[in-house]
Amino acid sequence: MTDLAERKGTNAPGRVYEAAKRTIDITLSLALIVIGAPLLLFLCLLVRLTSAGPALFRQERLGRDKQPFTLLKLRTMFIDNDDWIHRDYVTRMLSGEHTAPAENSGLFKLDVDPRKTSFGTWLRRTSMDELPQLFNVLHGEMSLVGPRPVLAWEAQMFDEACQLRFAVKPGITGLWQVNGRSRLSMQRALDLDVEYVVRRSFTLDLIILLRTPQALLQGGAR
Repeated sequence: MTDLAERKGTNAPGRVYEAAKRTIDITLSLALIVIGAPLLLFLCLLVRLTSAGPALFRQERLGRDKQPFTLLKLRTMFIDNDDWIHRDYVTRMLSGEHTAPAENSGLFKLDVDPRKTSFGTWLRRTSMDELPQLFNVLHGEMSLVGPRPVLAWEAQMFDEACQLRFAVKPGITGLWQVNGRSRLSMQRALDLDVEYVVRRSFTLDLIILLRTPQALLQGGAR
């Protein structure tokens, strides 16, 4: 990661790329929201019917330049639970005490997590819980492609080289998604975030978008 961090700013795309990326974000997110509205409403209904609580889960994450924003997801957990299990898991992953990624649930997600509902487990496995993030993209808080949106307390544990990931908007998908999401160590995923920032281009974004459906079907690309 050191070599990538040293290249900060040397490969930054210009305004044309940024404008084109934003145009694609708006166009595709709006189209997917319209097309996927019936599915999203149906999933919201199932969330409400299978467990008590709201259909949508709102959580503060860090965006570009570490600016906080409210990320939207379909709720996959029981309400009023404690996040100490996740905090402990992430802390051990970043400290090197536990390097094995989750087997089925995906990057940073515990396979055995008593906080998750039965329907929520399926939502996470299929990444359907992330559909509401299309509204975050439409609002300009996220992009279709970018680093994974992280929590503030997670960012506090990142080393200096990882800070480069905050030079761009977080994404619904990214290099971490299409390069073995469910088999990655946390450090490898962070390295891929930095690699994306350094290599980002219209072509790379297109490749990631085209590879994402297959990655989702496989539970993380190989």
